Amino acid sequence: MQPDEVTGKKDPSLAGLITDFTRELSTLVRQEGQLMKAELSEKVSEAGAGVSSLTIGGAILFAGFLILLLAAVAALNDALGSFAVDNPWLSPLIVGSIVAIIGVVLLQKGRSNLKAKNLVPKKSGDSLRRDSEVLREHLK
Repeated sequence: MQPDEVTGKKDPSLAGLITDFTRELSTLVRQEGQLMKAELSEKVSEAGAGVSSLTIGGAILFAGFLILLLAAVAALNDALGSFAVDNPWLSPLIVGSIVAIIGVVLLQKGRSNLKAKNLVPKKSGDSLRRDSEVLREHLK
């Protein structure tokens, strides 16, 4: 090996270049793996939040359904019985409708959180694509 005229350092040998390349490639793969692991962990957390919203939304919707059933029973009793009573079915109907609307909103939010496109690790994929392009450029 001959020293470089400007820096005075020796030019790296082919074996040294291969060793450096292998070490850098190993580091790159390890870092990409860590990035993908972190991103997948984030996506799993988002999916858990979506499942929680679905569960809570389903429970609230079920409660609303029960109240609507109570209103239907009160309405039927009112239709069959004396109409002189001040419409006891109206309050449960309004409350049940509001609870049902809240449940539907929570179910829609949970459903949108669980869409497949929200669960794909985009950052890792983009980073791997860039790395492979850079590697291809250096190997030409």
